[in-house]
Amino acid sequence: QVRLSESGGGSVRSGGSLTLSCVASEELFSSYRLGFLRTSRDKEREGLAGIDIDGTAKYANSVKGRFTISRDNAKKILYLQMNSLSPDETGVYYCAADSRPIWDVPLGSGWTPNFRGQGTQVTVSS
Repeated sequence: QVRLSESGGGSVRSGGSLTLSCVASEELFSSYRLGFLRTSRDKEREGLAGIDIDGTAKYANSVKGRFTISRDNAKKILYLQMNSLSPDETGVYYCAADSRPIWDVPLGSGWTPNFRGQGTQVTVSS
């Protein structure tokens, strides 16, 4: 059964940090490129970060240096550490799985993955 389930969203002040987690089913964790995308007031399905099965990570320019994606292969959990958050990053954050090679995942623009979780709300206040 295919499953992606996010957690860790919440409210934080501008400049603060949050870590999102995503539990993925075995099939997705072992065979798909995983990542996170965001839908905010200004952008739909903005790809933020992706990670390949071998751990190769890729980031959108807007989050590079502030966000870190990682995976725990034993627990089948994906993480997104987010630092220096700003109010315009308020939105719903989704865990995503994509069958394309990591370099074809459209980070920084609209990303329609093969599978997506239910989303978790992140609110950044000024």
